[in-house]
Amino acid sequence: MYTLLNFYRSNQWEKLIRVIKQVRMNEQGYIICKHCGKPIIRSYDCIAHHITELTEENVNDVSVSLNPDNIALVHHGCHNRIHNKLGNAERRVYLVWGSPLSGKSSWVRENMNVGDLVVDIDSVWQCVSGLDRYVKPKRLNAVVFGIKNELLDMVRMRRGKWINAYVIGGYPLTAERERITGMLDAYEIFIDTEKKECLKRLQESDDRNKGQWEQYISDWWEKFSPAVPPGC
Repeated sequence: MYTLLNFYRSNQWEKLIRVIKQVRMNEQGYIICKHCGKPIIRSYDCIAHHITELTEENVNDVSVSLNPDNIALVHHGCHNRIHNKLGNAERRVYLVWGSPLSGKSSWVRENMNVGDLVVDIDSVWQCVSGLDRYVKPKRLNAVVFGIKNELLDMVRMRRGKWINAYVIGGYPLTAERERITGMLDAYEIFIDTEKKECLKRLQESDDRNKGQWEQYISDWWEKFSPAVPPGC
């Protein structure tokens, strides 16, 4: 018997969505968003949306929960807009992870709604130091990580009236991601930008110490353990 809490992490759901994605991919290799009609370019932007809303009452009714005709593939942002329009937005937490300069914060800004909660340690550093972004005095380490832990605890306890919470970080190790997603009951979104592109973005930036950040990127890729393919 499934609940809403564990259905979206079930093997049945993940296998079904993999099949649906394959079937609905066009000749150009793209899935077309059912909401806006535009291609879903990035795999991590794809959300499987139940047209008839999934509830605790019908989650074990396969004609609703596992019916391909009841599932629309849409952009993450479109999914948020659908639920906001219907007035039944489901509270969700997303762990947005990937290499430095992969585009994690940019993706969140593109998809978040007003009133969503964003936990981004780079923003915490900038807030408490009063310095330029990415300038991180070691004397403030305890303060910054203390604030981050308090914010994560607020997410875990679902304090506040936010709908979506986005926790941004590198998290290259599978064990650490599993710990965070388990603690927060969060969904993973892996921003899968390649190392070469991250290094290219570094060279084009003018607000980072290039030698230091090149080391950050290299260290991340040395530690990286791949994500398990999600059901969407």
